Order: sequence, then structure tokens, then C-alpha cells
Amino acid sequence: MRICPPTLSLAILLAAAPTLAVERYEGLAFRVPAGTALAYREEHWRYEENGIATRLVLYRCPDGAAFARKLVRDRPSAIAPDFELYDARDGYREGVRTRGGRREVFRQDHARVPARWRVLTLPATAVVDAGFDALVRRDGMRLAPGAALSASFLLPARTALLPVQLRRLPADAGDQGDTVFAMRLDAWYGFAAPETRVRYRGRDGWLSRFDGIGSIRDARGRPLPVRIEFPDHLRAAAEPAGLTRALREPLDGRCTI
Repeated sequence: MRICPPTLSLAILLAAAPTLAVERYEGLAFRVPAGTALAYREEHWRYEENGIATRLVLYRCPDGAAFARKLVRDRPSAIAPDFELYDARDGYREGVRTRGGRREVFRQDHARVPARWRVLTLPATAVVDAGFDALVRRDGMRLAPGAALSASFLLPARTALLPVQLRRLPADAGDQGDTVFAMRLDAWYGFAAPETRVRYRGRDGWLSRFDGIGSIRDARGRPLPVRIEFPDHLRAAAEPAGLTRALREPLDGRCTI
């Protein structure tokens, strides 16, 4: 079975323009630890296409040039969506898609090598990519402070599911009414794996900060720990025409991260 190239997914979306409201916001990514200079910028576009909640993410160099694109579609569910990430700097690609009722996970390390893929049977507890946010909003917010739930996180880089634990952290004076969650590998060797933390603003549930391994890799192809901030002043309603331009924008950024 053949994995379709990233341009096919883009062509499908361009053929069906969104008819509902479009939301646009940005995330500012910094390397950790001690990252003070902007590493890259995430430009998020959220909308519905053919009745399916869809998200486009453009990844931009500090100079504004786009270098990677991710498409996320909430099918078969918001917690386990289909998605595809393409990084034009080296041709890296990964994703999950539904075909013939089956879920396929794939990864391509470089433009010059073929994609690796496998068919997976995902359990009801499976979480895929941005589905982490949907899991927190659906189930995590119900947790008492200090309580946790178990899930299986799909890691396309390994084409495998990993057991994870999502914990709602006890309130801290520095949280300013925000709700903070931590996700860690749920295994005896979990202490050696990086923890992911997300912060939701208390007054409206807005995801204001992410700390963990991001979608973008460093110059050597390694997972990149980042702090991503989502400030209010970079959040606004947008027009479908702006989304269309974002879908068509060339990925010609070549920054070293």
C-alpha cells in the first residue's frame, strides 16, 4: 500500500474551502533550558471543512519564512485525529490517517528515503497528536487536583503506542488561578523520559503555555524540548482568504533550530 505525498492532503483541503468562522492564533516557541531567543513561531488556523473540525499549523522561522506545515482533522475523533506533518527543510514527514476503516501511522526521515508505515489497532484510550488537548478538556478537567488518568499516546517517530499518565497538578500560588497538567510516560523507566506540561487559563480555559517535546526537530533530527507561549494579542478571528493563502504558502524557510 502506498503512502500519499503531502501535497495530496493539501490539494484536498484547497478544493474544499471552509464555510464557517476561522480562528487564528500564534505560539512562540523557545528552546529549553534557558531559551530566550525565539526558536520558531507556530501559526494556528482552526476552522471546519465538510463538517469536520480542522487545524492548519504553519511553522515559521524567526524571520517569518514558513518551513513546515501540519494538517489535523478531527476524524474519527478529536482525541485520535488524522494528521500529517511535513518539514520542507529536509523532507521529514510523519502522520496518522484513516483508510478503509484502518489507522495507518507513517514516518519518513528524509526526502531521499522511503516512508515507513504500519497499520495499528488503536485502543479506546489512544491519544494522537493535538488530541492531547482534547483529552485534557474532556477528561482532565474533571480530575481532582493530584489525581491522574491513564492513556496511550501514539508516537509516529516510533510508529508505536506508549502508555502515559495525565495528572492534574495541585494548585500553586504561582498558578494565578490557572490549571496545570503534566503528562509522563507510565512505565518503570518513565523517570528518564521528558515530562510534558500544559497550562490552561482559569477564567476561560485558554491554553496559554506548553512545555515539552514539540513537533519540530532540531538541526540534527532530534526531538526538541521547547516552551511555547500563546499570548492573547496574537489571537483573533480571521477570514477564509487568509487561510487559503496560508495553505498555499511556499515552505521555503531554511532556519537552523
